[in-house]
Amino acid sequence: MSVLSITFHCTKSNLEEWENYIDETLILMAENLMDVNKYILSEVDSDYIEEGKNYNLLLVFDNDDLREDFVKSELQNIAERVEDKFGQEVMIFNTFLNPKKSRF
Repeated sequence: MSVLSITFHCTKSNLEEWENYIDETLILMAENLMDVNKYILSEVDSDYIEEGKNYNLLLVFDNDDLREDFVKSELQNIAERVEDKFGQEVMIFNTFLNPKKSRF
């Protein structure tokens, strides 16, 4: 199992438009990812973020090779689409999670 966490940080001024984008586009993209076994799309609650809001897409792959292929191709496509629509108002942060032990 190989896991990728993608965090999207949206500024306060674009929250409504970003949430619509999640509902209308990002969910469909996640549903259609071929090499992803499971995913969780979440709104992140945090006491430390006041300048906007975070959302997270957690993707589970069968192995590291599939995750790496995703990062090289699909993730770049997603990032380009988000940047084209939102510019610097939505930032994307990737975190590679390498499970030591799991009960997933």
